[in-house]
Amino acid sequence: MTPLETVQAFIRAVEAHDVDAAIALTAPSISYENVPIAPIVGHDGLRATLESFLGPAAEVDWQIGRELAVGSVVVNERLDRFRIGDGWLELPVAGFFEVDDEGKISLWRDYFDLQTYMTRFAELTGG
Repeated sequence: MTPLETVQAFIRAVEAHDVDAAIALTAPSISYENVPIAPIVGHDGLRATLESFLGPAAEVDWQIGRELAVGSVVVNERLDRFRIGDGWLELPVAGFFEVDDEGKISLWRDYFDLQTYMTRFAELTGG
């Protein structure tokens, strides 16, 4: 697969709540960076993080507005949507991925507004 195809397959796996398939597309030393939160390194941390944010969501829909690939780097502008209860948490995201020589995602860095996420999550969960 090309780096773009790898990232697209990863996103499809996340949308399907298939954490095992998503992890299989990443390098063991992956750095997952949700800016402004501290990086999470490695499969165990990535699995725990994916399970925590996918768990409350009955549906996941990541809409890609723009996407480009240059060499091993893939950048996308997304609207990450999570159906929680009766509503949708919608979060604008700029995502950056690096794919290594083995065809695995070695860096996943998302930029988003943490306050938007936290406010909407609290509204949807009553917490």
